[in-house]
Amino acid sequence: MSTGEQLQKGQHQRDSHTAIPARPDLIRLGLGIIGIGTSGPLIAMSTMPIPTLIFWRNLGGSLLTLPFALRHKVDRTGVKWAVAAGFILAVHFIGFFLAMRWTSVAAGTALVALQPIFAAIFVKISGGHIPTKAWLGMIVSFSGVLLISGVDLHISYRSFLGDVAALISAALAALYMMAGSRAQRSLETTTYTTICYFICAATALPVAIISGYPLFNFSKREWWIVLGLILGAQILGHTMFNAALKRVSPAIVSLIIFFEVPVSSVLAIWWMGQKPPLGILPGIALILTGCVLVVTRTRNSQAEITP
Repeated sequence: MSTGEQLQKGQHQRDSHTAIPARPDLIRLGLGIIGIGTSGPLIAMSTMPIPTLIFWRNLGGSLLTLPFALRHKVDRTGVKWAVAAGFILAVHFIGFFLAMRWTSVAAGTALVALQPIFAAIFVKISGGHIPTKAWLGMIVSFSGVLLISGVDLHISYRSFLGDVAALISAALAALYMMAGSRAQRSLETTTYTTICYFICAATALPVAIISGYPLFNFSKREWWIVLGLILGAQILGHTMFNAALKRVSPAIVSLIIFFEVPVSSVLAIWWMGQKPPLGILPGIALILTGCVLVVTRTRNSQAEITP
């Protein structure tokens, strides 16, 4: 098969929301679930200031993919989308990191898993078509959001604010994934991730400096957590998902990301002894059920949700 034919095949798979990913991409997505599942517990365990943690995590990820990126050509349009994705990723991380520290890992990751619903809403706002049946899933998911938020507000105002941060993070995650899909139409994955992660780090750095947060002078434990986030969540997680995103529809990738919730929850129980309140569990179930309904019914109706 020629390079042109491979590109055409990859584009068809990426724009089809019913196509099952090929085995290599399924492996990448499986590794990505494990990698990204470590993110929530590690962030919750760290005491490093959030902008500083975002800076080191993404700078490390950018430097690790840079040697591979240097082998490929750069496209101006792709670079613009990669820069946009990097900025969005930085703001997403701020919301996600706050959520992991203010509310339970299980509740926070479940709320962030709403990203495909926000993607569908963005498409609708921009004039795209979303099947009526898909909105049923959104209602189910948002009922889960109300249940979790109600329980967390009863527990503490801080937990409720963590839920709000997670919701904002979910919306930004949808924009990040859609921008990444667009960037990789003309950029190789390593080129995209190098630019994206670097811009994310460059966005977080001035925030850390202006806020007066230290960049160094942390314990060995904190640096081990940073290394774990770079190798696990950033390289094994985000980079594997981005690699699959070059050929796989964002709808399918978003559906796979749902599995981050149980992985993160199990790790939080194992590493931290953190068990979510029983009242939150039905809300998590409703969110995941609703998201599955949105993605599957959107796929069945051949709705377009990529930019």
